[in-house]
Amino acid sequence: MDVDPTVFRLAIFVLAIFVGYYVVWSVTPALHTPLMAVTNAISSVIIVGALLAAAASGAGGEASGNVMISKGAGAIAAAFAAVNIFGGFLVTQRMLAMYKKKSK
Repeated sequence: MDVDPTVFRLAIFVLAIFVGYYVVWSVTPALHTPLMAVTNAISSVIIVGALLAAAASGAGGEASGNVMISKGAGAIAAAFAAVNIFGGFLVTQRMLAMYKKKSK
C-alpha cells in the first residue's frame, strides 16, 4: 500500500507546524533577539529565491501555465517573507527597548 505524496507532504507540514510552535515558545527571552536576527537572515535568503521564481520566464507553449504558477507562488512567497522580515525587525526593536534604561 503506497502513500499518496500529497498526504505525505501534508503530514510533514503539520508536524513542522507543531515542532516550530514548541521550539519558538520555549525560547528564553534572553535568546529571543538573536533568534529573530537569524530568522531575518534566513528570510532574506528566502526572498531572493522568491523573487527569482516570480521573475521566471518560459519558452511559451504548454509550459506557460507552469510559469504562471511559478510567478504566482514566487509573488506570494516574497510577500510572506517581506512580512516576516519587517515583523522580525519590529519585534527585535521592542525587545531591545526593554533593555534600555528608563528615563525619569
